[in-house]
Amino acid sequence: MATRPEILFPLFAGLEALGGVGKKTAQHFSGLQIEKPRDLLFHLPHNLIDRARRDSLRGLELPAMATVEITVGPHHPPRSPSRPYRVHVRDAQMEWQLVFFHARGDYLKKLLPTGQKRVVSGKIELFDGIAQMVHPDHILRPEEAVHLPQTEPVYPLCAGVSAKVMIKAVAGALARAPDLPEWIDPALLAREGWPAWRDAVARAHAPETLAALSANAPARARLAYDELLAHQLTLALARARARRKPGRASAQSGALQAKVLAALDYTPTSAQSRAIAKIAADMARPQRMNRLLQGDVGAGKTLVALMALLIAVEAGGQGVMMAPTEILARQHHESLLPLAQAAGVQLDLLTGRDKGAERDRKLADLAHGRSRIVVGTHAVFQKTVEFADLRLAVIDEQHRFGVAQRAALSAKGAGADVLVMTATPIPRSLALAQYGDMDVSILDEKPPGRQPVQTALVSTARMEEVVAHLRDAIAQGRQAYWVCPLVEESELSDLTAAEARFTHLRAALGEGHVGLVHGQLPPAEKDAAMARFVAGTTKVLVATTVIEVGVNVPNASIMVIERAESFGLAQLHQLRGRVGRGAAASTCLLMYEAPLGETAARRLKLLRDTEDGFRIAEEDMAIRGAGDLIGTAQSGLPRFRVADLERQTGLMTLAQQDARKLLHEDPTLDSTRGEAARILLWLMEQDKAIRYLSIG
Repeated sequence: MATRPEILFPLFAGLEALGGVGKKTAQHFSGLQIEKPRDLLFHLPHNLIDRARRDSLRGLELPAMATVEITVGPHHPPRSPSRPYRVHVRDAQMEWQLVFFHARGDYLKKLLPTGQKRVVSGKIELFDGIAQMVHPDHILRPEEAVHLPQTEPVYPLCAGVSAKVMIKAVAGALARAPDLPEWIDPALLAREGWPAWRDAVARAHAPETLAALSANAPARARLAYDELLAHQLTLALARARARRKPGRASAQSGALQAKVLAALDYTPTSAQSRAIAKIAADMARPQRMNRLLQGDVGAGKTLVALMALLIAVEAGGQGVMMAPTEILARQHHESLLPLAQAAGVQLDLLTGRDKGAERDRKLADLAHGRSRIVVGTHAVFQKTVEFADLRLAVIDEQHRFGVAQRAALSAKGAGADVLVMTATPIPRSLALAQYGDMDVSILDEKPPGRQPVQTALVSTARMEEVVAHLRDAIAQGRQAYWVCPLVEESELSDLTAAEARFTHLRAALGEGHVGLVHGQLPPAEKDAAMARFVAGTTKVLVATTVIEVGVNVPNASIMVIERAESFGLAQLHQLRGRVGRGAAASTCLLMYEAPLGETAARRLKLLRDTEDGFRIAEEDMAIRGAGDLIGTAQSGLPRFRVADLERQTGLMTLAQQDARKLLHEDPTLDSTRGEAARILLWLMEQDKAIRYLSIG
């Protein structure tokens, strides 16, 4: 197994190796995810204190930071322990006070002898019309003050780690930072004007102006690029390794696809046709396919998936399509079944609910190759499920599945191709961070017949008007969804919200017209409620967000989202995509609790003004941040210390191109630059990448 290069040893020692950091302080540092000197180097300041000397406080806008030479005046000890200790002082033009709480008088008299000069630095505030500096940061003799830096960096801190401790620890880590060989392409380094690595770290920790704290300052941009390059190298190595694994070439005649196209009552969009052609070319190669199909709500991903599955069948194999929920799996099965029948292909549904003889039949059909395509939930992972010849795994809504599950599924077939689908439009930088190891196809056109959805903002104060509007719509034979807010405290309170609204609407619209579906319902009841809505028996479906992904009822043309301000933008966009699937003009009412905050108003107005999921996703990321957008815990998103995915999309794209180019020219990283890139991978703790290199 490869071992860490010796040049990096000083950065991977314990924190106790640094001056002033004992065992206890080292434990406190872990609150900032800092465990070794290397972590301190990437823990950058987020603000700056100006310690430039002034003659006097006169003319200063308070509150403010100031560094002033003073003459110490009389001391005024407190009359009771709860009162502060005051020292009167005078600068070149005015008198003011230094204030100390719980102070020892003898100590302060030694520190600030009356009649002597001192330089003090700290925050000045007005209290009862008097300027005060409470607990100065620095109290120095004039000759010592010469060494006070003009500016002082401000770091994120936590309990047990003071600014002084942090500054001292960072200085210790900087003293250990070695000169490392250059891993950035020399032409890029020159073009961007970036400093060498060690110089960049030193400069990032000693900003002299606020501009030096910005993400585009040369030192910071360089360190951000290093992080992104290491990440993209890891993904590119994973991609190269996956491509070296033997796959199976699945050649097609196109006969089954032609039967499906003949059965459709519309022509696929050119985006769909392009994606199908790309997938067919991938599957015809002997390497494994690893492709992401990204499409906005209603862009027609399911048809593309079916065409891919038919290629596997034409090549004599089987295909599986996996969905994150049972509702979604059933729906895929229902929409694909008539098309599979038109092509003469046996398509089965396999979920955790299949029991007894029916389950045994399905498993036998799969194992003997009679069942050519299976649609299911993660039940298709189970050990008892065996395929005769699995050639393609299609995974819907990838962000709900971990990478390990993705691997487990493709392991069911020797060298099975993998197609991952997501209806969550992801901003480019995030797609690169999360799916950089995959090839990407984007469906950016809507199939014919999809109606635009009119979106309006309505205050909850107008609830009764909305209910009256629903009553009229029902009378005209239309159907509606009513989505209740996500109440954070507990699943029970989500329920209360949905059940209370259900009771209210049933009273207003009539018993038989309103259905209810939420995550706590037993699966059979959930399906029955959905089935009644699909059949048109119930006209209004009250739901929590279980209907966010994939529910398809063409007759439903109204979507009411209560407390829309409490949902994420991408989620609102997904919910709105449930309507506009039939011939009727559709509306989406975003109900909000007034008054709306500035951010919430900005989000809801954006949603009202555009149906472009990619534009909405970019905006959502700018507002909420990357980790929040896809739920970091599940997303496998890297946690960057310096790089900012929201603002540095360009750097991420550059890093991906550079990483792929480097590996194309030097697949084993043995050139001079390749060796330096290995050091970068160790520095950025990309052990997985190093494993890929050593395994080959």
